[in-house]
Amino acid sequence: MPRLVLTVIGDDRAGLVTALADVVTAHEGNWEDSQLAELAGKFAGIVVVGVPAERVDELTAALRELDGLLEVSAHPGIEDLSGASEDAGSRRLTVDLLGNDHPGIVREVSSVLSRHDLSIETMTTGTREAPMAGGLLFEAHVVVRVPAESDTAALRADLERLAAELLVDIAVA
Repeated sequence: MPRLVLTVIGDDRAGLVTALADVVTAHEGNWEDSQLAELAGKFAGIVVVGVPAERVDELTAALRELDGLLEVSAHPGIEDLSGASEDAGSRRLTVDLLGNDHPGIVREVSSVLSRHDLSIETMTTGTREAPMAGGLLFEAHVVVRVPAESDTAALRADLERLAAELLVDIAVA
C-alpha cells in the first residue's frame, strides 16, 4: 500500500486533527504515524498515512479542500518498510542538552552530529523560564542512529568540547 507523508499547518483551534482524520478515513487511508504540536499559536505536524493505490489522487485532491482550515502537503513515502530498516549493528543514541538560550545552539549540535555522519531520527527542542536566575533555558532531546562502525568516543569528546564552548550541559546515553 502506498504511503504518503503529510505536512500540516494551520491556526491552532479545536477539531483540526478530526478534520484531517475524516478526510484520510473517507479515502480508506490508515493513519500510521504522526508528530503534531502547537507551536507559536500554529498547529503543525507530520502524518504518515497508508492509502490504497487507486485512492492516492482522490485523497490528495480532498486534502486541498482543507485550505482555510489546514494547509496540507502530500509527499510520497517509502512503500516497503523493509527498505527503511536499520543497518545491521546500528544503534540509537540520545543527546540531551540544557543551558542558557542563545542563537546557534541547534546549528552547533547538528553540525557535530553531521561531521560524525549521524542521522537525526527525532529532535525535540524548547525554551522555558530559568528558575531563580531569570532568562530562558534552552533544552533539546535528540535521538540519532549510530552505525556500528562509528567512533562514539570521538563523538562524546566533540560534544563535551561543544558543551564547554556553549556553556551548556550535554548528556549522551
